This record gives sequence, structure tokens and C-alpha cells, in this order.
Amino acid sequence: MPPCAHCWPCRGPRSEMSVPGCSSSPCSSPVTLVLLVYLVFTRFWPISALYLAWVIFDWDTPEKGGRRLPCLRRWSVWRHFRDYFPVKVQNWLVKTHDLSPGHNYIIGSHPHGILCVGAFCNFITGSTGFSELFPGIRPFLTTLAGNFRLPLFREYLMSGARVAPAIGLCPVTRRAIGHLLSKNGTGNAVAIVIGGAAESLSCSPGVTTLILKNRKGFVRMALQHGAFLVPSFSFGENELFRQVVFEEGSWMRAVQQRFQKMMGFAPCVFYGRGLTSVRSRGFLPYARPITTVVGEPVTVPKIEEPSSEVVDLYHGMYVRSLLKLFNDNKTKYGLSEGDELRIV
Repeated sequence: MPPCAHCWPCRGPRSEMSVPGCSSSPCSSPVTLVLLVYLVFTRFWPISALYLAWVIFDWDTPEKGGRRLPCLRRWSVWRHFRDYFPVKVQNWLVKTHDLSPGHNYIIGSHPHGILCVGAFCNFITGSTGFSELFPGIRPFLTTLAGNFRLPLFREYLMSGARVAPAIGLCPVTRRAIGHLLSKNGTGNAVAIVIGGAAESLSCSPGVTTLILKNRKGFVRMALQHGAFLVPSFSFGENELFRQVVFEEGSWMRAVQQRFQKMMGFAPCVFYGRGLTSVRSRGFLPYARPITTVVGEPVTVPKIEEPSSEVVDLYHGMYVRSLLKLFNDNKTKYGLSEGDELRIV
């Protein structure tokens, strides 16, 4: 499974957002951690000691763009991952406006869904033609910062970060995003799944609810660096799984929310199709078409200390641009004219 990502809250020095494979890090990282601890008590203890020394030396690398390993972007597994879903390659990613390489961008990715398949496939892998649609633009996708502190898993994430020519995975922190927007030249597009883990708790087929009304940290970041804001929407994202949605105020919902605040990701109760049949239940996503539409950039000036009023102004402009993008394209990609985008 691809790595998990998390989103940008409206307050605080860090932000957390989410991308495919929420099960990846929780499942794999404890195994590697236990293995490294076990080796300490064997004659192979130098392996653990050397790796610990390496992590200490390499601690800040994720905040500076990671390491280049171009071969990961060319893995054929990404094409198989893309082709699992019944959609033509040219319909995976749709461009409505050009993005000039002379600017930097923050792309808001909506909705979160369960695994953020659309954001992952379009902004991390090279399988859907992002480089051809947006020449000169280097996309980055932000992921939960804690993933970069997990033994060995951090190496996997960083080897996929900033791989040429246009792919990246970085922590969703102010420092990491600030580095990409201010010290990496122009032509950078940092994608953030704004709704994050909290939004995943409300996703279900036929319902499009975005947690966005009070998420303004990404707008402030854009203003501080003069990065244009670009809305994007993945139609079909919420159709990949069925989720048991607990009502607000229920004790199960309270448990989910408390866990999400503590760990950075939400424990969703969901299911997809099984291995043997589309009618069986399991944890594979249903093979539904997904189309990610990238909208018109909102021009943002550079203001190092933007006031709350200015942040609210550009947040409102972004929301209106996102609503226009949704309404202009919903009937083209599986929704009806009566479907509405609910923003909370």
C-alpha cells in the first residue's frame, strides 16, 4: 500500500493531512522497530547501533526535501495501481488551466476519502501524466510528519521524495513546506489534503462533505510565501469504500475523534471488496472510476504577516473557486445536477 498522509489544521505550528495507505505505516513500522530492538540483544547489535547513528545524523533531511531516487517513480507497480480503476489514463487527471513554472503553488486536494487514491496517484506517481499536463511543475504531496520518524519506513518515504522529474513526498509541517516554497526555486506545487483525518470519518458514497470552513493555515502559508492557491477535486474518491459512519455525539465517534487527535489519523470502520469476488467483503477498494480535476489558480500576493481579515478574504476566494470547480464538473464525472458540496 502507498504511504499515509495527513492534513493542515487551521491553527498550530504543524499540520497534518492524509494520503493512500493509512494501514501502511501502522502495520509495517512496529515490525521494523521490534526487529531493531531485538537485534540489540544479539551479536548483530552493531546494525541497530549504526542505524540509530544514521537516523540522528539524518534527522532533518525530510524537512529539506528528502533524497533523490528516480527509479522509484518508474516502478511498473504504479501503472498497475492506476489500471486497477476503470478509467482511461487521460481521464485520471484533468487540467482546466495552465500553471506557470514562474510561480509556486499550494494545491488543495479534496475530498480525503479513506485512502486519498486520487491525490496519491496524480501527485506522487508518474502514471497519470502530470508532467505532460503541467510542464515545468514539480508536485509534492505532504504526509504525516510522524511517518518520517519511523525506522526504515522513513527511508522508503524519502527515497520517493523529490524523485525526478516531478514527484515528491514531504512532511506536512511549516518548515518543510516553507522550504519547498522559498528555497527550492519556482515551479513547485505542494498538494495538501485539507480535510485530513477528520474528514475521513464523514466520507461515504453519495455524500460530499468537506471540512474546510475553519481550515485556514494553508491560506496563511500561501500568503507568507506568495504561493498561488489551486483547488482540485477527485470525483469518485468517496465511492471506493463503504464506511460505518457514527453519528456526532455518539461514544464511538468520540473515541474516533480522540484517537485522531492523539495519533494524527482516524480509525475508520470501513470495508471494500474481497480478493475472490466483487460481491465479497474485504479491504480492497471497489473498482470505481476516479477523476481528479485541477482548477484555476487563485492569485495570492506575498504578505509576510497577513492579518486575519486578509486570510479570511483569500480563504473565501479559494472556497468559491472550489465550489465553481465542483459545480462545473460534477455531471461530467458521475454526479447528478442536484448533488451539492457541503462545507463544514
